[in-house]
Amino acid sequence: MTRAAAASLRGLVGIASAGRWRVSASAQGRGASPGWRGFRAVAPGSGDRTSPESSSSASPAPPQLHPRRGAATERTVMRGLISGGFESEDGKLSCGYSSFKGRRPTMEDRYDIKFTQIEGQAVSLFGVFDGHAGALAAEYLKEHLLDNLMKHPQFLGDTKLALKTTFLKIDADFLESVSIPYRQDGSTALTAVLVGDQLYVANVGDSRAIAIKGGKGYTWRVDGILAMSRAFGNRGLKKYVIAEPDIQEAEVNGDLEYLVLATDGLWDVVRNEDIISLVRATNGTEAAALKLTELAYSRHSSDNITCIVVQIHH
Repeated sequence: MTRAAAASLRGLVGIASAGRWRVSASAQGRGASPGWRGFRAVAPGSGDRTSPESSSSASPAPPQLHPRRGAATERTVMRGLISGGFESEDGKLSCGYSSFKGRRPTMEDRYDIKFTQIEGQAVSLFGVFDGHAGALAAEYLKEHLLDNLMKHPQFLGDTKLALKTTFLKIDADFLESVSIPYRQDGSTALTAVLVGDQLYVANVGDSRAIAIKGGKGYTWRVDGILAMSRAFGNRGLKKYVIAEPDIQEAEVNGDLEYLVLATDGLWDVVRNEDIISLVRATNGTEAAALKLTELAYSRHSSDNITCIVVQIHH
């Protein structure tokens, strides 16, 4: 890779350090299918395995989401900030989200949350997309990535394969869809997929996820050159960047309390320890997502801020 290309990558993807996976442990004491309620999704503005340092047939298209009256929670707190959430009627899962333009002149973050049942199997999907050089790529991912993933014929049988092939296909589809040759829009993508008791986290770029287990935070993150060479879009740099995700898999057991996904507008200014403390001390996932966004803004985050907080109830 030439120096000029590397410099352009740093500017677009926002990564300057070298390295691979960084793993840390931080200690701290659309469619309504049966059994779900209170979900509304709103578009803003319209490797190495992780471990703590201390230690078969094609799936049908998902139905459209129609939140029940009085069950959806969504509000605008500050200008340009949207938050909301949902919970499962069986009490096993709750989720809150918050997305804020912040100090940037434009909003390039997007997010998507979906739940459904496929062949009788409960499935939940969450994604945050951090656009750069424009919002076209992030918007395309919001509209197509999770939908196409659920339609993959191997989604239940080989979820990792489905993630990899879907990510690469969506990248190619996006580049083909952009008819303006000078557009260089790109985006990161961080997704979490719950299929039964299996959790898959797929990451392209420098967004980050943290799993909170027994008061400790286990961070899933791609750093340095690896992150800098992963992105959707970026037509002019396609020789150097690819959309192949790094995929981590974990079993959901009684230790898993929360999962937090966020763009770097949060991670740039808020430490893992602070996130763990705040999430565990806050009543409700929507309130936690909102507080995290407000905390990042109060600490002078200069980027768009989007986060999703998922709580597993055992």
